[in-house]
Amino acid sequence: QVQLLESGGGLVQAGGSLRLSCAASGRGFSTYAMGWFRQAPGKEREFVAAVSWSGGSTSYADSVKGRFTISRDNPENTVYLQMNSLKPEDTAVYYCAAYYSPGYSTVPRSWGQGTQVTVSS
Repeated sequence: QVQLLESGGGLVQAGGSLRLSCAASGRGFSTYAMGWFRQAPGKEREFVAAVSWSGGSTSYADSVKGRFTISRDNPENTVYLQMNSLKPEDTAVYYCAAYYSPGYSTVPRSWGQGTQVTVSS
């Protein structure tokens, strides 16, 4: 089982950029697909992006496609979310998740505690 710790959130103006990091500890990180999800106030948690165990395959929500990039560094046990051209509607708590499988077609089984991203207009 892996433990996940997100960092990199903060306050940014619309049009700006942030890079979120998720550091994993425990066994198996390099064999698991990883994902980012977000939850805005009063809304359900939603999928943002996912990356396969090798980094060779990625998936994005339509709302972030072309603006966000997910990547991973397996030797460093870290997954990243580069967020560009941020919009006020991107404001949410962002969560890192581990799928416990090589691909991301399953349900994530471990979650971080989240990091707040606030985009001002």
